Amino acid sequence: MDLKLKGKIAFISGSTSGIGFATAKNLLVEGMEVYINGRTSKSVSSAVKKLKNQVNGAKVFGLVADFNNPEEVRDLLNKLPEVDVLINNVGIYDSQSFFETSTEQWNDQVQVNFMSGVKLSQYYLQKMLNKNWGRIIFISSECAYLVPIDMISYSTTKAAMHALSRGLAQLTKGTEVTVNVIVPGSTLSEGAKDFLANKAKLEGVSQKEVEQTFFSDERTQSLLERFASVDEVSNPIIYLCSPLSIATNGSVLKVDGGSSGGIL
Repeated sequence: MDLKLKGKIAFISGSTSGIGFATAKNLLVEGMEVYINGRTSKSVSSAVKKLKNQVNGAKVFGLVADFNNPEEVRDLLNKLPEVDVLINNVGIYDSQSFFETSTEQWNDQVQVNFMSGVKLSQYYLQKMLNKNWGRIIFISSECAYLVPIDMISYSTTKAAMHALSRGLAQLTKGTEVTVNVIVPGSTLSEGAKDFLANKAKLEGVSQKEVEQTFFSDERTQSLLERFASVDEVSNPIIYLCSPLSIATNGSVLKVDGGSSGGIL
C-alpha cells in the first residue's frame, strides 16, 4: 500500500532508540525526510549512521536537544522551522515510591514528557494549519490507564498528554491536519531487553522465563501476553502519519496488547 508520504518531512523527539528509532526507520522506508533527536551528539550520530545503513538512500538528519534545556529546544526549532509530521515521543521516568519522588523529579518529567509536546506543537501546529496539512502524534503509554504505584509521576504526564492532544485536535476542525495519541503497551525496546537480561541474571533463570513471569504476575491484563516488538508499535504510527488516515482525528489508538482493558 502506498501511504503517500514520499517527500514529506518528519521530526521525532527522543528517537535514537526504541519506538522512536523504529518509527524513523519505517518513515524513511516510505520515502520521508526524517529528523531524529537525542540528548547527546554521540547518540544522535550513532543512530543516524545506523539508519543510513538500514535504509538505502535514507534522508535522515540528527538534532541534538535536551527537552529539559530551553536554550537547546529553541536552537532545535530554529534549525527546523517547518515539518509535515511531528511525533512527540521523548520520555523519561522514575520507578520509585510516590513518597520518595522529589519535586525536581516531578518537574523533570513534566518538562520532558509533557511540556516538550506543548512547545513543539505551539511552534508547528499553526504552520500546519496555514498550509492545511499536517500530522501531530503523541506517544503515550499503557501507564496512563494502569498507573503503576511506582510510576505515578510518569503516568500522570502521559494522562495529561491525552487531554492536550484532544484539545489540539479541536483546533484543526475542517482542515487536513490531525492530532492523535498512540498508546503502546509493554514493548521490547533496548531498555526492556536490558531489564530482562539483568533480572534473568539476578534470578538465575532464562530471559524467556522472566518475560513469562512478568505477564503472569504483573501485566496480568495483557491479552498479547508478551512484549510487543518496536515495529509492531511503529506500524500504526506510520499509518497515522499518512494522508490515508484523515478520518482519524482527536483519537486514541491503543497498541497495548489489550492491557488497559475496557471498551473505551
